[in-house]
Amino acid sequence: MAKKVFTKQELEDLSPGEINNKIIYENYSLLKTLGGEKLRKEMVPVGKACNTAINLFITSTGPKNDPKKHAKNARKKLVKILSKITPGEYKGFPKDSDKGLVVGFNHPSLGEIARILLMKVDVMGEKPMLFPVNLPWYEALAPFYDKIKMLGIIITPTITPSTWAKLNIPKESEMYSVANRIKHGFRDMYTDLSHETIKNGGVIFVAPSATRQATVFKTPDCYNGTEEIIPTMSLLALRLYRDSEMNCDFLPMAVLPPKNYGRSLNFFKKYTLIPGETMKAKDIRKKYFGDKTPEKLEGFDYEFHKRIADKLPQEFWY
Repeated sequence: MAKKVFTKQELEDLSPGEINNKIIYENYSLLKTLGGEKLRKEMVPVGKACNTAINLFITSTGPKNDPKKHAKNARKKLVKILSKITPGEYKGFPKDSDKGLVVGFNHPSLGEIARILLMKVDVMGEKPMLFPVNLPWYEALAPFYDKIKMLGIIITPTITPSTWAKLNIPKESEMYSVANRIKHGFRDMYTDLSHETIKNGGVIFVAPSATRQATVFKTPDCYNGTEEIIPTMSLLALRLYRDSEMNCDFLPMAVLPPKNYGRSLNFFKKYTLIPGETMKAKDIRKKYFGDKTPEKLEGFDYEFHKRIADKLPQEFWY
């Protein structure tokens, strides 16, 4: 079935949440509407593969009349199958607890997503999980949103700087301001969901690079601290710690891909997920907030990236 496109009036009148619901439940494509049909089609095979796998986990387990047990058994099967087709090693990660956690990781390929999912389900149990997902990847998964949620995973759309640049919407066009509003609206949805997830003792997984990138730091100048870094982690910290009761830690996670890896899923090749030095909530508040609520956190993103790089061979630094 061909994807529907939004009218300009719909994009102006609908909230980002309503636009998201149409993507999930009514076969609409924001990418196609904004001229990104090629980006959307590139991810269709991945979406179909994920749907096949999810259906296997859900339909081949039971009991169907007990949703909680059904979901638990489906997660067990997920671990068993992913361990074989997308193997990962992940020693030293914190077990399930009532405390929320933010995990940021370097993002060299799509392959680590499956290994992170494996680790989370195996080690962190039923802890709710939030994953911000770039729009092309999100639209591939959106039709299966409720099935994914059954496994304890909540996905939310983002438009990364890389995807925004690829859309190349002319600034002088009428569509630019509308699309820009939606981009920022998706970001606000994500930060609100982040707060809710952490309040409920969940875990947020986020790639600070906001795109697939072979190295932790984009350039040597970023590594040396002379070039700005996308403020992914500091913006999230600002949003969460504005709540005086928020007590979540930030955990840098190093992804060591297999030799001769590609940008895709790299089936049957083992990844290694390595926890870095945790940035504790009390230390973050003391160092970056003090007695005030800052507008930005100078140095936070650099320190977070550095703790990831410290766990990897030099070839992955920049």
